[in-house]
Amino acid sequence: MHVSAASIIFMGVSALASIGTPIALFVVFYRKYKLPALPLLAGSLAFVLFVLILERSAHGVVLGAFNLQEKPFIYMVYGALMAGVFEETARFISFNALKKKYNSIGAALSYGIGHGGVEAILLAGAAMIHNIVLSVMINSGSVEAVAAGLTGETLLQVNAQITALTTIEPYVFLISGIERICAIGIHMALSTLVFYAVSCKGKSWLYPLAILLHAIVDAPAALMQAGVIKNVFLLEGFVGASAVSLTLFAVYIHKNATLTTVKT
Repeated sequence: MHVSAASIIFMGVSALASIGTPIALFVVFYRKYKLPALPLLAGSLAFVLFVLILERSAHGVVLGAFNLQEKPFIYMVYGALMAGVFEETARFISFNALKKKYNSIGAALSYGIGHGGVEAILLAGAAMIHNIVLSVMINSGSVEAVAAGLTGETLLQVNAQITALTTIEPYVFLISGIERICAIGIHMALSTLVFYAVSCKGKSWLYPLAILLHAIVDAPAALMQAGVIKNVFLLEGFVGASAVSLTLFAVYIHKNATLTTVKT
């Protein structure tokens, strides 16, 4: 068993992208919009609470009661809508709590970087670092000694990880980092929409629209999890196109909204 050098390099690139991108974005946008730190923290905490705790708990109940994976269309609708409802509601609640003190586009961008950044760090950055460590152990032969002391489910999980790292094509690890960069852009765009839904009179319709758009973006990923979509390039192409489209739409909303009600 051996993990290729290309795989390890791409793991490192994705880890760097996942951890470095939110930091770089905060620095860049801070210079232009003087991003406040509290919305950044709010976005980070909201992701942990609403996604890692509340949404996952809801999935445990629903998926435990209904075997939706065998019904791909229903599973897609359920998974995509749940993501939209939980994450956009987290934004809606957060911006309502912050609006008296933070009434500028900087708050929306800061929140989006926090939300998307902590997601990238926890779900991709940390995973890639773990993969690099395990890959080095595999290539040095030390992982066999570790696995020898394991039994049951833990041993099965380690063996599955070893098999994945030694058989997955190197480019897949690189795609993970690219996807996280696109996802952060999506979170910043959606945060902008919900920010204006809260901050501008007559823009409340942007909140349910954000839920719908979020669900549309997540739908192909749900279909891939259900085994309907198998081409990773098709999925990632859609994610990239979604990031660009949502960013352009958010810029349009920002330019029009700032002309009337929100100071920047």
